[in-house]
Amino acid sequence: MPFVKKIKSSPYFSRFQVKYRRRREGKTDYYARKRLVTQAKNKYNAPKYRLVVRFTNKDIIVQIVYARLQGDFVLTSAQSRELPRYGINHGLTNWAAAYATGLLAARRALKKVGLDQKYAGVTEPDGTIKITEALEEDDAPRPFKAYLDVGLRRTTTGSRVFGAMKGASDGGLFIPHSEKRFPGFDPESKALDAEVLKKYIYGGHVAEYMESLEEEDDERFKKQFASYLADDIGSDDIEEIYKNGHAAIREDPEFKPTDKSKDYKAEGLKHKVRKLTYEQRKQRIAEKIEKFKAGGDDE
Repeated sequence: MPFVKKIKSSPYFSRFQVKYRRRREGKTDYYARKRLVTQAKNKYNAPKYRLVVRFTNKDIIVQIVYARLQGDFVLTSAQSRELPRYGINHGLTNWAAAYATGLLAARRALKKVGLDQKYAGVTEPDGTIKITEALEEDDAPRPFKAYLDVGLRRTTTGSRVFGAMKGASDGGLFIPHSEKRFPGFDPESKALDAEVLKKYIYGGHVAEYMESLEEEDDERFKKQFASYLADDIGSDDIEEIYKNGHAAIREDPEFKPTDKSKDYKAEGLKHKVRKLTYEQRKQRIAEKIEKFKAGGDDE
């Protein structure tokens, strides 16, 4: 029999350390989290804020989060499903919706900390990169600083993650970033095409796709954009919808909870099949016996 080397011996297992649960589940990159969370000791325990952007199949979630020993605390949050309140009813997971959700989160956070009047951000985005800077006034508060947290998503050029970041940056937050990952950036010339980025902010890429699909395949166009057509929205209306939506977000970014007047618990109990008691089961069996003796069919 050939010699077999024992790789994992008893000392190996006695020293084995189980990884964190969220690492085992593949949900958290702790290498990146450590660098996003660790705060310098000379900051006097000031929170280090993160702009956390997450995507689901039907929603975009943008949160401003800071970490403590007890866990993460959310300062404020915004979701793309809130956008219909501001007139944006369709395409709630596209690039333009990510921008609007980031803008909503930024304005909501600044209003909460009392900086919304000091830092208005970019009211009319033109596709250029304008990072929020400190005011030149004496004793003026510094801008609200946050770092982008993309989680496990790949940071490819043109990703919707950077749409949410651009919206938050234009909303008045100070988020350190460059122009390399926005749509319209050319890696060869190292330059950003501002017109392309502006087109994405106002949903111009969706309008272009609508026009091309209508010309090429009218049947597919009517099926894919059925909700747009039901509301009588064409490719020429999309830019105006997003402009009005941005203005409405700046006017009233406050969170308004949904109506909870309906008694959902009673609705759920109404359809619940209740378990029979012992006496009820005995009575049910007795009724079946009587029915059988009377010549009826057995259930």
